[in-house]
Amino acid sequence: MKKTTFIILLILFSTFCATAQNQEKLFEQSYALLNSMLVNENSYSFKKAVFSVENTYLDNKLDTIDFNRQIKFLTHLSNSLIKDRFLAYLEKDKPTVNKWASVYQIMCDTIPLNINDTIYKYSPFGYDFNDIFGHETRENLFVSKLLYTRKGNCHSLPYLYKILCEELGVQANLALAPNHVYIKHNSKKDGWYNTELTSGIFPIDAWVMASGYVHLDAISNGVYMKALNNRESIALVLLDLADNYDAKFPNNDGTFILKCCKTAIKEYPNFASALILKAETRYKQIEQIQDKTKCDLEFRELEKQYAHIHEIGYRNMPENMYLEWLISLKTERNKYENKALKTMSKH
Repeated sequence: MKKTTFIILLILFSTFCATAQNQEKLFEQSYALLNSMLVNENSYSFKKAVFSVENTYLDNKLDTIDFNRQIKFLTHLSNSLIKDRFLAYLEKDKPTVNKWASVYQIMCDTIPLNINDTIYKYSPFGYDFNDIFGHETRENLFVSKLLYTRKGNCHSLPYLYKILCEELGVQANLALAPNHVYIKHNSKKDGWYNTELTSGIFPIDAWVMASGYVHLDAISNGVYMKALNNRESIALVLLDLADNYDAKFPNNDGTFILKCCKTAIKEYPNFASALILKAETRYKQIEQIQDKTKCDLEFRELEKQYAHIHEIGYRNMPENMYLEWLISLKTERNKYENKALKTMSKH
C-alpha cells in the first residue's frame, strides 16, 4: 500500500514539474517574440505582443480564432463608420483623425447597426471596478477578458484602442499617469491631446496633474505624460510579462523578471514601474545572500536604484487615491474636459 501511494505521489510530482517546465517555456517564447520586435522593427505588432503575453499566462489556452475574430469585427465596424459618417474636420490629416474618431466611437459610444433591415444596438465597452489592479487575478487586466465581457480598465481599454488603431493603419500613442494608462494623439488642428477611455472624455493635462502625484521632474523625465513610441509600448508589455510570471511563479528566483525589466528599461530608461520591479526583485535576491559583507554592499547599491527612482520624479499613489482621481474626471468634467474636442466626446 505504501509503495503504491509513493508511486502515485511520484507520478503527480513528475506531472507537476513537467507542467511548470512547459509554462516556463511559454514565458521564454513570449519574451523571445517581444524581444524580436525590438531587434527587428518590421516584426512589430502590438496585437501579437499583447496576445502572446495573455496566452502565455493562460497556459496557451487563449482562443486565438475568437480573439482575432472579435478584433476583425471591430476593425470592420470602424471602417463602416468611417465610410458612412461625415467628420467636420478640414485639415490634411483628416483620414487619420477619422480613424481615431471611429475607434473612439466603438470604444465609448452606443451605435445603431442596420443588419438586413433590422436595427440592432451596439453597446460600448464599460469600466470594470472589480479588481482594477489585477490583484485577484491578472486576467482582469487582459484585452481578451475585455473582449469577452465588454468591461475593462485603464490597462485593457487603451491596449485595445491601440490595437484597433494599428489594424486600421494609424498610430496611437500610449501614455502613463500614476497607476494609469491613457492615449495621446497629435493632430494638425489641435496638436497633442489626451483620450481617456475609462470615461470616454478628452481631458486636458491639468487632470493628470490634479492627481497630486505627478512631480514636475516626472514630466520632464518622461515618467508620465509622455507619448510612448512603439518600442516603449513593447516595454510596457514586457513588464506585463514579468508581472504575469511573478504571479504564476511567486517563488521564482528573479532571473526571468530581471531579464524582462532590463530589456524594458533599455527601451524606456525612465519606465518607473520597470525600475521598481527590478529593484524589488533584486531586494529579494539580496536577502538570500549569506555573506553579510556582500549583502551590505549589494543593499547599498540597491539604495542608489531607489534614490534614482525618486530623483526622476516617481511618487507612489495609493490605490484608493487613484480611484478618487479617476472618478473626478466625471464629477468635475466641465473643469477637465478639452472643450476644443467636445464634439467628438460622449454626450
